[in-house]
Amino acid sequence: MEMQDGQQQYDVVVVGSGGGALAGAAVAARAGLSVLVVEKTAMIGGTSAYSGGACWLPGSQVQQRAGIPDSTESARTYLAAILQDPDAAKVEAFLAHAPELVAELEADEGIDFEWLPFPEYYDAPGRVPFGRSIQPTNIKRGELPAEVADLVRPPVERDRAGEPGRNTLSGGQSLIARLAAVVVREGGEIRTNLPVTGLLTDDTGRVTGVAAMTPEGPVTFGASRGVLVAAGGFEGNQALREQHGVPGDVAWTMAPQGTNTGEPIEAAITLGAAADFSAVGWFCPGLEHPDGSGSFTLGFRSGLMVDAHGRRYANECLPYDRFGREMAPAFDGDDARVPSWFVFDSREGGRLPAIAMPEGDPADHLAAGTWVQADTLEQLADAIGVPTDALTSTVERFNGFCETGKDDDFGRGEDEYDTFFAGGTGPNKALTPCDQAPFYAARFVLSDLGTKGGLVTDSAGRVLREDGSAIPGLYASSNSAASVFGPVYPGPGAPLGSAMVFASLAVRDMLG
Repeated sequence: MEMQDGQQQYDVVVVGSGGGALAGAAVAARAGLSVLVVEKTAMIGGTSAYSGGACWLPGSQVQQRAGIPDSTESARTYLAAILQDPDAAKVEAFLAHAPELVAELEADEGIDFEWLPFPEYYDAPGRVPFGRSIQPTNIKRGELPAEVADLVRPPVERDRAGEPGRNTLSGGQSLIARLAAVVVREGGEIRTNLPVTGLLTDDTGRVTGVAAMTPEGPVTFGASRGVLVAAGGFEGNQALREQHGVPGDVAWTMAPQGTNTGEPIEAAITLGAAADFSAVGWFCPGLEHPDGSGSFTLGFRSGLMVDAHGRRYANECLPYDRFGREMAPAFDGDDARVPSWFVFDSREGGRLPAIAMPEGDPADHLAAGTWVQADTLEQLADAIGVPTDALTSTVERFNGFCETGKDDDFGRGEDEYDTFFAGGTGPNKALTPCDQAPFYAARFVLSDLGTKGGLVTDSAGRVLREDGSAIPGLYASSNSAASVFGPVYPGPGAPLGSAMVFASLAVRDMLG
Protein backbone atom coordinates (compact mmCIF):
# COMPACT_ATOMS: atom_id res chain seq x y z
CA MET A 1 0.00 0.00 0.00
CA GLU A 2 1.23 3.49 -0.85
CA MET A 3 -0.09 7.01 -0.46
CA GLN A 4 -0.85 9.20 -3.45
CA ASP A 5 -2.13 12.73 -2.75
CA GLY A 6 -3.34 11.54 0.64
CA GLN A 7 -5.23 8.57 -0.84
CA GLN A 8 -4.21 5.09 0.24
CA GLN A 9 -3.31 3.16 -2.87
CA TYR A 10 -3.55 -0.61 -3.51
CA ASP A 11 -3.41 -2.89 -6.51
CA VAL A 12 -6.77 -4.46 -5.69
CA VAL A 13 -9.67 -3.38 -3.48
CA VAL A 14 -12.19 -6.11 -2.63
CA VAL A 15 -15.61 -5.00 -1.42
CA GLY A 16 -17.12 -7.60 0.93
CA SER A 17 -15.66 -10.44 2.97
CA GLY A 18 -17.64 -13.58 2.13
CA GLY A 19 -16.24 -16.70 0.49
CA GLY A 20 -16.02 -15.17 -2.98
CA ALA A 21 -14.48 -11.91 -1.79
CA LEU A 22 -11.83 -13.61 0.34
CA ALA A 23 -11.02 -16.20 -2.32
CA GLY A 24 -10.31 -13.34 -4.72
CA ALA A 25 -8.31 -11.49 -2.08
CA ALA A 26 -6.28 -14.60 -1.22
CA VAL A 27 -5.47 -15.33 -4.87
CA ALA A 28 -4.46 -11.71 -5.43
CA ALA A 29 -2.30 -11.56 -2.30
CA ARG A 30 -0.59 -14.85 -3.16
CA ALA A 31 0.20 -13.41 -6.60
CA GLY A 32 2.06 -10.54 -4.94
CA LEU A 33 -0.55 -7.83 -5.37
CA SER A 34 -1.28 -5.35 -2.58
CA VAL A 35 -4.83 -6.04 -1.43
CA LEU A 36 -7.40 -4.24 0.70
CA VAL A 37 -10.59 -5.99 1.81
CA VAL A 38 -13.30 -3.59 3.00
CA GLU A 39 -16.18 -4.97 5.07
CA LYS A 40 -19.24 -2.93 6.03
CA THR A 41 -19.81 -4.61 9.42
CA ALA A 42 -17.62 -5.36 12.42
CA MET A 43 -17.22 -9.04 11.47
CA ILE A 44 -16.02 -10.80 8.32
CA GLY A 45 -17.70 -13.65 6.50
CA GLY A 46 -21.26 -12.47 5.96
CA THR A 47 -23.73 -15.21 5.08
CA SER A 48 -20.80 -17.44 4.01
CA ALA A 49 -19.78 -17.71 7.68
CA TYR A 50 -23.27 -19.00 8.52
CA SER A 51 -23.14 -21.64 5.78
CA GLY A 52 -22.06 -25.24 5.92
CA GLY A 53 -19.08 -24.24 3.80
CA ALA A 54 -19.92 -26.60 0.96
CA CYS A 55 -18.29 -25.55 -2.31
CA TRP A 56 -19.64 -26.83 -5.63
CA LEU A 57 -16.31 -26.95 -7.49
CA PRO A 58 -16.49 -29.90 -9.90
CA GLY A 59 -13.62 -31.94 -11.28
CA SER A 60 -11.00 -31.09 -8.70
CA GLN A 61 -8.24 -33.11 -7.06
CA VAL A 62 -10.35 -33.33 -3.88
CA GLN A 63 -13.06 -35.39 -5.57
CA GLN A 64 -10.36 -37.46 -7.26
CA ARG A 65 -8.76 -38.21 -3.86
CA ALA A 66 -12.15 -39.28 -2.54
CA GLY A 67 -12.60 -41.68 -5.46
CA ILE A 68 -16.06 -40.44 -6.40
CA PRO A 69 -17.31 -40.50 -10.02
CA ASP A 70 -17.02 -36.74 -10.51
CA SER A 71 -15.42 -35.02 -13.49
CA THR A 72 -15.59 -31.76 -15.38
CA GLU A 73 -17.36 -33.63 -18.17
CA SER A 74 -20.05 -35.08 -15.89
CA ALA A 75 -20.60 -31.63 -14.37
CA ARG A 76 -20.94 -30.20 -17.89
CA THR A 77 -23.56 -32.86 -18.67
CA TYR A 78 -25.41 -32.13 -15.43
CA LEU A 79 -25.49 -28.37 -15.95
CA ALA A 80 -26.55 -28.80 -19.59
CA ALA A 81 -29.53 -30.82 -18.36
CA ILE A 82 -30.72 -28.41 -15.66
CA LEU A 83 -29.75 -24.83 -16.56
CA GLN A 84 -32.21 -22.56 -18.37
CA ASP A 85 -30.72 -20.65 -21.33
CA PRO A 86 -27.29 -20.20 -19.71
CA ASP A 87 -24.37 -18.08 -20.89
CA ALA A 88 -22.32 -20.92 -22.39
CA ALA A 89 -19.01 -19.04 -22.20
CA LYS A 90 -19.48 -18.34 -18.49
CA VAL A 91 -20.49 -21.93 -17.75
CA GLU A 92 -17.37 -23.17 -19.56
CA ALA A 93 -15.19 -20.66 -17.72
CA PHE A 94 -16.62 -21.89 -14.41
CA LEU A 95 -16.06 -25.56 -15.30
CA ALA A 96 -12.53 -24.97 -16.56
CA HIS A 97 -11.37 -22.86 -13.62
CA ALA A 98 -13.00 -24.73 -10.71
CA PRO A 99 -10.32 -27.48 -10.55
CA GLU A 100 -7.54 -24.95 -11.18
CA LEU A 101 -8.73 -22.81 -8.29
CA VAL A 102 -8.95 -25.77 -5.90
CA ALA A 103 -5.41 -26.82 -6.84
CA GLU A 104 -4.14 -23.27 -6.36
CA LEU A 105 -5.82 -22.91 -2.97
CA GLU A 106 -4.68 -26.33 -1.74
CA ALA A 107 -1.11 -25.49 -2.76
CA ASP A 108 -1.21 -23.12 0.20
CA GLU A 109 -0.35 -24.84 3.48
CA GLY A 110 -3.24 -23.02 5.17
CA ILE A 111 -6.02 -24.45 2.99
CA ASP A 112 -7.27 -28.02 2.92
CA PHE A 113 -10.51 -29.43 1.49
CA GLU A 114 -12.36 -32.73 1.85
CA TRP A 115 -15.28 -34.32 0.00
CA LEU A 116 -18.65 -33.78 1.68
CA PRO A 117 -21.42 -36.37 1.09
CA PHE A 118 -24.52 -34.26 0.31
CA PRO A 119 -26.78 -35.07 -2.68
CA GLU A 120 -27.12 -32.70 -5.59
CA TYR A 121 -30.48 -31.09 -6.13
CA TYR A 122 -31.67 -32.53 -9.45
CA ASP A 123 -32.08 -36.07 -10.74
CA ALA A 124 -30.40 -35.41 -14.07
CA PRO A 125 -27.66 -36.91 -16.26
CA GLY A 126 -24.21 -36.23 -14.83
CA ARG A 127 -25.37 -36.17 -11.23
CA VAL A 128 -22.89 -37.76 -8.80
CA PRO A 129 -24.34 -40.13 -6.16
CA PHE A 130 -24.12 -38.32 -2.78
CA GLY A 131 -22.86 -35.23 -4.57
CA ARG A 132 -19.53 -33.73 -5.61
CA SER A 133 -19.38 -30.86 -3.11
CA ILE A 134 -16.24 -30.23 -1.08
CA GLN A 135 -15.64 -28.25 2.11
CA PRO A 136 -12.65 -26.96 4.06
CA THR A 137 -11.47 -29.12 6.94
CA ASN A 138 -11.95 -27.85 10.50
CA ILE A 139 -9.45 -25.47 12.05
CA LYS A 140 -8.88 -24.41 15.66
CA ARG A 141 -9.19 -20.72 16.54
CA GLY A 142 -5.74 -20.87 18.16
CA GLU A 143 -4.16 -21.81 14.82
CA LEU A 144 -5.23 -18.49 13.28
CA PRO A 145 -3.60 -15.06 13.36
CA ALA A 146 -5.20 -13.15 16.24
CA GLU A 147 -6.61 -10.45 13.97
CA VAL A 148 -8.41 -13.13 11.93
CA ALA A 149 -9.60 -15.19 14.91
CA ASP A 150 -11.24 -12.11 16.40
CA LEU A 151 -13.01 -11.10 13.17
CA VAL A 152 -14.74 -14.27 11.92
CA ARG A 153 -18.51 -13.93 12.28
CA PRO A 154 -19.91 -16.58 14.68
CA PRO A 155 -22.33 -19.31 13.52
CA VAL A 156 -25.85 -18.01 12.97
CA GLU A 157 -27.37 -19.43 16.15
CA ARG A 158 -24.64 -17.79 18.25
CA ASP A 159 -24.42 -14.57 16.23
CA ARG A 160 -28.14 -13.89 16.52
CA ALA A 161 -27.91 -14.46 20.27
CA GLY A 162 -24.92 -12.12 20.58
CA GLU A 163 -22.60 -14.96 21.60
CA PRO A 164 -18.99 -15.47 20.45
CA GLY A 165 -17.90 -18.18 18.03
CA ARG A 166 -16.63 -21.62 18.97
CA ASN A 167 -13.01 -22.70 19.35
CA THR A 168 -13.30 -25.18 16.49
CA LEU A 169 -14.26 -23.53 13.23
CA SER A 170 -15.99 -25.78 10.72
CA GLY A 171 -17.80 -25.34 7.42
CA GLY A 172 -18.23 -21.73 6.37
CA GLN A 173 -16.40 -20.56 9.49
CA SER A 174 -13.33 -22.52 8.44
CA LEU A 175 -13.55 -21.30 4.85
CA ILE A 176 -13.63 -17.64 5.90
CA ALA A 177 -10.92 -18.10 8.55
CA ARG A 178 -8.53 -19.98 6.25
CA LEU A 179 -8.89 -17.55 3.34
CA ALA A 180 -8.58 -14.50 5.61
CA ALA A 181 -5.47 -15.96 7.23
CA VAL A 182 -3.85 -16.30 3.80
CA VAL A 183 -4.74 -12.69 2.94
CA VAL A 184 -3.21 -11.38 6.17
CA ARG A 185 -0.13 -13.60 5.99
CA GLU A 186 0.59 -12.40 2.44
CA GLY A 187 0.45 -8.76 3.50
CA GLY A 188 -3.14 -7.96 2.59
CA GLU A 189 -5.26 -5.71 4.78
CA ILE A 190 -8.77 -6.38 6.06
CA ARG A 191 -10.70 -3.36 7.34
CA THR A 192 -14.08 -3.68 9.04
CA ASN A 193 -16.81 -1.17 9.91
CA LEU A 194 -16.13 0.46 6.54
CA PRO A 195 -19.25 0.74 4.34
CA VAL A 196 -18.51 1.57 0.71
CA THR A 197 -20.46 4.60 -0.48
CA GLY A 198 -19.36 4.78 -4.10
CA LEU A 199 -16.89 3.89 -6.84
CA LEU A 200 -14.14 6.23 -8.03
CA THR A 201 -13.42 6.75 -11.73
CA ASP A 202 -10.90 8.69 -13.79
CA ASP A 203 -11.74 10.87 -16.77
CA THR A 204 -11.66 7.85 -19.11
CA GLY A 205 -14.38 6.09 -17.14
CA ARG A 206 -12.06 3.54 -15.61
CA VAL A 207 -12.87 2.49 -12.04
CA THR A 208 -9.88 3.49 -9.91
CA GLY A 209 -11.00 2.82 -6.35
CA VAL A 210 -13.77 3.13 -3.79
CA ALA A 211 -15.21 5.76 -1.52
CA ALA A 212 -16.10 4.66 2.00
CA MET A 213 -17.33 6.14 5.26
CA THR A 214 -15.58 6.04 8.62
CA PRO A 215 -16.83 7.52 11.93
CA GLU A 216 -14.37 10.36 11.29
CA GLY A 217 -15.70 11.04 7.81
CA PRO A 218 -15.34 9.94 4.19
CA VAL A 219 -12.19 8.23 2.89
CA THR A 220 -11.09 6.92 -0.50
CA PHE A 221 -8.90 3.98 -1.48
CA GLY A 222 -7.25 3.66 -4.85
CA ALA A 223 -7.11 0.40 -6.80
CA SER A 224 -4.63 0.46 -9.67
CA ARG A 225 -5.52 -3.00 -11.01
CA GLY A 226 -9.20 -3.14 -10.20
CA VAL A 227 -12.08 -3.18 -7.74
CA LEU A 228 -13.81 -6.51 -7.08
CA VAL A 229 -17.38 -6.08 -5.81
CA ALA A 230 -18.27 -9.28 -3.95
CA ALA A 231 -20.44 -7.85 -1.19
CA GLY A 232 -23.49 -10.08 -1.37
CA GLY A 233 -26.85 -9.12 -2.76
CA PHE A 234 -29.60 -6.76 -1.61
CA GLU A 235 -31.65 -9.17 0.49
CA GLY A 236 -31.36 -6.76 3.44
CA ASN A 237 -33.02 -3.90 1.52
CA GLN A 238 -36.83 -4.13 1.45
CA ALA A 239 -37.24 -1.37 -1.13
CA LEU A 240 -34.86 -3.05 -3.58
CA ARG A 241 -36.49 -6.44 -2.94
CA GLU A 242 -39.84 -4.97 -3.93
CA GLN A 243 -38.38 -3.09 -6.89
CA HIS A 244 -36.87 -6.27 -8.33
CA GLY A 245 -39.72 -8.64 -7.43
CA VAL A 246 -37.95 -10.70 -4.76
CA PRO A 247 -40.55 -12.51 -2.64
CA GLY A 248 -40.03 -12.88 1.09
CA ASP A 249 -39.02 -10.22 3.57
CA VAL A 250 -35.93 -8.57 5.04
CA ALA A 251 -36.86 -10.06 8.42
CA TRP A 252 -36.76 -13.60 7.02
CA THR A 253 -33.46 -13.55 5.13
CA MET A 254 -30.47 -15.52 6.41
CA ALA A 255 -28.09 -12.61 5.77
CA PRO A 256 -26.63 -11.18 8.99
CA GLN A 257 -28.61 -8.22 10.25
CA GLY A 258 -27.58 -4.90 8.77
CA THR A 259 -25.73 -6.45 5.83
CA ASN A 260 -26.32 -6.89 2.10
CA THR A 261 -28.35 -3.80 1.35
CA GLY A 262 -27.12 -3.41 -2.21
CA GLU A 263 -25.16 -0.12 -2.20
CA PRO A 264 -22.16 -1.50 -4.17
CA ILE A 265 -24.52 -2.88 -6.83
CA GLU A 266 -26.32 0.44 -7.05
CA ALA A 267 -22.99 2.30 -7.28
CA ALA A 268 -22.00 0.21 -10.29
CA ILE A 269 -25.38 0.73 -11.95
CA THR A 270 -24.88 4.48 -11.50
CA LEU A 271 -21.70 4.11 -13.60
CA GLY A 272 -23.67 2.44 -16.38
CA ALA A 273 -23.36 -1.22 -15.40
CA ALA A 274 -25.96 -3.63 -16.74
CA ALA A 275 -27.90 -5.68 -14.22
CA ASP A 276 -30.01 -8.82 -14.43
CA PHE A 277 -32.45 -9.55 -11.60
CA SER A 278 -34.39 -12.34 -13.28
CA ALA A 279 -32.89 -15.18 -11.20
CA VAL A 280 -34.43 -13.56 -8.09
CA GLY A 281 -32.89 -15.46 -5.16
CA TRP A 282 -31.59 -18.59 -3.42
CA PHE A 283 -34.64 -19.66 -1.40
CA CYS A 284 -35.49 -21.95 1.50
CA PRO A 285 -38.40 -22.64 3.85
CA GLY A 286 -37.85 -20.54 6.97
CA LEU A 287 -38.94 -21.50 10.46
CA GLU A 288 -40.46 -18.30 11.84
CA HIS A 289 -39.22 -17.19 15.26
CA PRO A 290 -40.93 -15.16 17.98
CA ASP A 291 -38.87 -12.11 16.97
CA GLY A 292 -40.12 -12.38 13.37
CA SER A 293 -36.89 -13.73 11.89
CA GLY A 294 -36.66 -16.88 9.79
CA SER A 295 -34.36 -19.90 10.03
CA PHE A 296 -32.95 -21.86 7.12
CA THR A 297 -34.59 -25.29 7.44
CA LEU A 298 -33.88 -28.54 5.61
CA GLY A 299 -33.84 -32.28 6.18
CA PHE A 300 -37.44 -32.88 7.25
CA ARG A 301 -37.52 -36.34 8.86
CA SER A 302 -41.27 -36.56 9.40
CA GLY A 303 -44.30 -34.28 9.35
CA LEU A 304 -45.97 -32.45 6.47
CA MET A 305 -46.30 -28.86 5.25
CA VAL A 306 -49.76 -27.38 4.64
CA ASP A 307 -50.98 -24.07 3.28
CA ALA A 308 -53.74 -21.79 4.58
CA HIS A 309 -56.27 -24.21 3.13
CA GLY A 310 -54.87 -27.12 5.18
CA ARG A 311 -53.49 -28.86 2.06
CA ARG A 312 -50.03 -30.12 1.10
CA TYR A 313 -48.63 -28.45 -2.00
CA ALA A 314 -45.16 -29.99 -2.55
CA ASN A 315 -42.76 -32.72 -1.52
CA GLU A 316 -41.48 -31.51 1.85
CA CYS A 317 -38.16 -33.27 1.25
CA LEU A 318 -37.35 -31.30 -1.90
CA PRO A 319 -34.01 -29.48 -1.90
CA TYR A 320 -34.60 -26.23 -0.02
CA ASP A 321 -34.43 -23.82 -2.96
CA ARG A 322 -36.86 -25.94 -4.95
CA PHE A 323 -39.27 -26.07 -1.99
CA GLY A 324 -38.88 -22.33 -1.46
CA ARG A 325 -39.86 -21.73 -5.08
CA GLU A 326 -42.97 -23.88 -4.55
CA MET A 327 -43.75 -21.76 -1.52
CA ALA A 328 -43.09 -18.35 -3.06
CA PRO A 329 -46.27 -16.47 -4.01
CA ALA A 330 -44.49 -14.54 -6.75
CA PHE A 331 -43.87 -17.77 -8.65
CA ASP A 332 -47.25 -19.50 -8.42
CA GLY A 333 -49.75 -16.70 -7.81
CA ASP A 334 -51.00 -18.32 -4.60
CA ASP A 335 -50.32 -16.30 -1.44
CA ALA A 336 -51.86 -19.03 0.76
CA ARG A 337 -48.40 -20.57 1.21
CA VAL A 338 -46.73 -17.78 3.17
CA PRO A 339 -47.06 -18.50 5.96
CA SER A 340 -47.35 -22.27 5.81
CA TRP A 341 -47.75 -24.60 8.77
CA PHE A 342 -45.51 -27.59 9.30
CA VAL A 343 -47.55 -30.23 11.09
CA PHE A 344 -45.74 -32.90 13.12
CA ASP A 345 -46.40 -35.25 16.00
CA SER A 346 -44.63 -35.93 19.29
CA ARG A 347 -42.42 -38.82 18.19
CA GLU A 348 -39.34 -36.64 18.72
CA GLY A 349 -40.52 -35.34 22.07
CA GLY A 350 -41.85 -32.04 20.79
CA ARG A 351 -38.69 -31.08 18.88
CA LEU A 352 -38.91 -30.07 15.24
CA PRO A 353 -38.18 -33.18 13.10
CA ALA A 354 -35.88 -31.20 10.82
CA ILE A 355 -32.63 -29.22 10.82
CA ALA A 356 -33.36 -25.56 11.52
CA MET A 357 -30.49 -23.11 11.92
CA PRO A 358 -31.31 -21.95 14.54
CA GLU A 359 -34.31 -23.91 15.85
CA GLY A 360 -34.90 -21.91 19.01
CA ASP A 361 -36.50 -23.18 22.20
CA PRO A 362 -39.81 -25.04 21.65
CA ALA A 363 -41.16 -23.49 24.87
CA ASP A 364 -40.45 -19.99 23.53
CA HIS A 365 -42.14 -20.86 20.23
CA LEU A 366 -45.20 -22.23 21.99
CA ALA A 367 -45.44 -19.17 24.24
CA ALA A 368 -45.22 -16.84 21.24
CA GLY A 369 -47.61 -18.81 19.02
CA THR A 370 -45.06 -19.49 16.28
CA TRP A 371 -45.66 -23.12 17.31
CA VAL A 372 -48.99 -24.53 18.42
CA GLN A 373 -49.64 -27.73 20.37
CA ALA A 374 -52.95 -29.63 20.53
CA ASP A 375 -54.21 -33.03 21.66
CA THR A 376 -56.11 -33.64 18.41
CA LEU A 377 -55.74 -32.63 14.78
CA GLU A 378 -59.15 -30.95 14.98
CA GLN A 379 -57.95 -28.74 17.80
CA LEU A 380 -54.72 -28.06 15.94
CA ALA A 381 -56.61 -26.98 12.82
CA ASP A 382 -58.72 -24.61 14.90
CA ALA A 383 -55.63 -23.15 16.59
CA ILE A 384 -53.84 -22.37 13.31
CA GLY A 385 -56.96 -21.24 11.47
CA VAL A 386 -57.16 -23.82 8.68
CA PRO A 387 -60.30 -25.81 7.75
CA THR A 388 -60.63 -28.78 10.11
CA ASP A 389 -61.88 -31.26 7.53
CA ALA A 390 -59.11 -30.30 5.12
CA LEU A 391 -56.31 -30.77 7.65
CA THR A 392 -57.63 -34.07 9.04
CA SER A 393 -58.17 -35.51 5.56
CA THR A 394 -54.74 -34.27 4.42
CA VAL A 395 -53.02 -35.97 7.37
CA GLU A 396 -55.10 -39.12 6.88
CA ARG A 397 -54.13 -39.27 3.21
CA PHE A 398 -50.46 -38.65 4.07
CA ASN A 399 -50.51 -41.41 6.69
CA GLY A 400 -51.91 -43.75 4.06
CA PHE A 401 -48.92 -42.98 1.84
CA CYS A 402 -46.66 -43.82 4.79
CA GLU A 403 -48.30 -47.25 5.01
CA THR A 404 -47.88 -48.04 1.31
CA GLY A 405 -44.50 -46.34 1.02
CA LYS A 406 -45.62 -44.28 -1.99
CA ASP A 407 -46.50 -40.58 -1.98
CA ASP A 408 -49.03 -40.51 -4.83
CA ASP A 409 -49.30 -36.73 -4.66
CA PHE A 410 -45.71 -35.45 -4.67
CA GLY A 411 -43.36 -38.46 -4.83
CA ARG A 412 -41.66 -37.85 -1.48
CA GLY A 413 -38.91 -40.39 -0.92
CA GLU A 414 -38.30 -41.26 -4.57
CA ASP A 415 -35.08 -39.24 -4.89
CA GLU A 416 -31.77 -39.78 -3.04
CA TYR A 417 -31.99 -36.23 -1.67
CA ASP A 418 -35.36 -37.03 -0.05
CA THR A 419 -33.98 -39.96 1.90
CA PHE A 420 -30.57 -38.49 2.78
CA PHE A 421 -31.77 -36.99 6.08
CA ALA A 422 -34.68 -39.37 6.71
CA GLY A 423 -34.65 -42.21 9.20
CA GLY A 424 -38.12 -43.68 8.99
CA THR A 425 -38.66 -47.39 9.58
CA GLY A 426 -41.55 -47.97 7.16
CA PRO A 427 -41.44 -49.05 3.51
CA ASN A 428 -40.27 -45.54 2.53
CA LYS A 429 -37.90 -44.01 5.07
CA ALA A 430 -38.90 -40.49 4.00
CA LEU A 431 -42.53 -41.21 4.90
CA THR A 432 -43.28 -41.47 8.62
CA PRO A 433 -46.91 -41.20 9.80
CA CYS A 434 -48.14 -38.22 11.79
CA ASP A 435 -50.20 -40.10 14.39
CA GLN A 436 -48.74 -39.67 17.87
CA ALA A 437 -50.52 -37.06 19.99
CA PRO A 438 -50.00 -34.38 21.04
CA PHE A 439 -49.69 -32.71 17.65
CA TYR A 440 -47.74 -29.58 16.73
CA ALA A 441 -47.74 -26.99 13.98
CA ALA A 442 -44.80 -24.65 13.35
CA ARG A 443 -45.24 -21.48 11.27
CA PHE A 444 -43.02 -21.26 8.19
CA VAL A 445 -42.20 -18.27 6.00
CA LEU A 446 -40.17 -17.86 2.81
CA SER A 447 -36.53 -17.36 3.77
CA ASP A 448 -33.55 -16.89 1.46
CA LEU A 449 -29.80 -17.36 1.47
CA GLY A 450 -29.51 -14.17 -0.53
CA THR A 451 -30.69 -12.54 -3.72
CA LYS A 452 -29.05 -13.82 -6.89
CA GLY A 453 -29.71 -11.00 -9.31
CA GLY A 454 -27.03 -8.39 -9.78
CA LEU A 455 -24.37 -6.97 -12.07
CA VAL A 456 -23.91 -8.57 -15.47
CA THR A 457 -20.39 -9.93 -15.87
CA ASP A 458 -18.46 -11.82 -18.52
CA SER A 459 -16.41 -14.99 -18.20
CA ALA A 460 -13.52 -12.97 -16.73
CA GLY A 461 -15.71 -11.44 -14.01
CA ARG A 462 -15.63 -8.02 -15.69
CA VAL A 463 -18.73 -5.88 -15.14
CA LEU A 464 -20.45 -5.11 -18.43
CA ARG A 465 -22.44 -2.15 -19.70
CA GLU A 466 -25.78 -2.54 -21.44
CA ASP A 467 -23.98 -2.60 -24.83
CA GLY A 468 -21.81 -5.54 -23.72
CA SER A 469 -18.61 -3.55 -23.31
CA ALA A 470 -16.65 -3.92 -20.06
CA ILE A 471 -16.29 -1.13 -17.52
CA PRO A 472 -12.49 -0.98 -17.12
CA GLY A 473 -11.26 -1.73 -13.62
CA LEU A 474 -14.58 -3.06 -12.31
CA TYR A 475 -15.27 -6.72 -11.50
CA ALA A 476 -18.04 -8.52 -9.61
CA SER A 477 -18.70 -11.89 -8.06
CA SER A 478 -20.82 -13.55 -5.38
CA ASN A 479 -24.41 -12.35 -5.08
CA SER A 480 -23.31 -8.91 -6.25
CA ALA A 481 -23.26 -10.44 -9.76
CA ALA A 482 -26.05 -12.15 -11.66
CA SER A 483 -25.63 -15.89 -11.12
CA VAL A 484 -24.02 -18.07 -13.80
CA PHE A 485 -26.67 -20.64 -12.86
CA GLY A 486 -29.63 -18.33 -13.48
CA PRO A 487 -32.70 -19.35 -11.46
CA VAL A 488 -31.33 -22.87 -10.87
CA TYR A 489 -29.53 -24.09 -7.70
CA PRO A 490 -27.51 -27.10 -8.91
CA GLY A 491 -26.29 -28.50 -5.60
CA PRO A 492 -24.76 -27.82 -2.19
CA GLY A 493 -22.23 -25.01 -2.37
CA ALA A 494 -23.23 -23.66 -5.78
CA PRO A 495 -23.37 -20.06 -4.48
CA LEU A 496 -19.94 -20.29 -2.81
CA GLY A 497 -18.32 -22.27 -5.61
CA SER A 498 -19.39 -19.86 -8.35
CA ALA A 499 -18.52 -16.83 -6.19
CA MET A 500 -15.00 -18.14 -5.59
CA VAL A 501 -14.38 -19.10 -9.23
CA PHE A 502 -15.42 -15.76 -10.72
CA ALA A 503 -13.55 -13.80 -8.04
CA SER A 504 -10.44 -15.76 -8.93
CA LEU A 505 -11.00 -15.25 -12.67
CA ALA A 506 -11.38 -11.52 -12.01
CA VAL A 507 -7.99 -11.44 -10.31
CA ARG A 508 -6.49 -13.44 -13.17
CA ASP A 509 -7.77 -10.75 -15.53
CA MET A 510 -6.32 -7.99 -13.34
CA LEU A 511 -2.97 -9.76 -13.47
CA GLY A 512 -3.16 -9.67 -17.26
